[in-house]
Amino acid sequence: VRVTESGGGLAQVGDSRRLTCTVSGGTFSQYAMSWFRQVPGKEREFVAAISAEAFSFEYADSVRGRFTISRDNAKKSVYLDMNSLKPEDTAVYYCNCNLAPFLDTRPTDYWGQGTQVIVSS
Repeated sequence: VRVTESGGGLAQVGDSRRLTCTVSGGTFSQYAMSWFRQVPGKEREFVAAISAEAFSFEYADSVRGRFTISRDNAKKSVYLDMNSLKPEDTAVYYCNCNLAPFLDTRPTDYWGQGTQVIVSS
């Protein structure tokens, strides 16, 4: 399983941005997926998760109501739509693949390389 993120970049406060994660190998439609983020000097933190069939979702309190996780199993992709961006959303965002269908906020070893999001005021 190979995980690849894209969509990061520089944004302004209040902007919206979409991150995309694409998975190759394995059977994507059977995998729950998650997004995490990390800033220098801090542990990687959970952001959002979605079950394999998109029946279940979970969000960190810090992003609930602003971020939306979704997926397109035909495209083997999961998305993170980020709205009302804040400076504290600045981080490297990582996609995580759970080789099981049920939502789980705990990460596995299947990470992408990360995509940097910088929110400037």
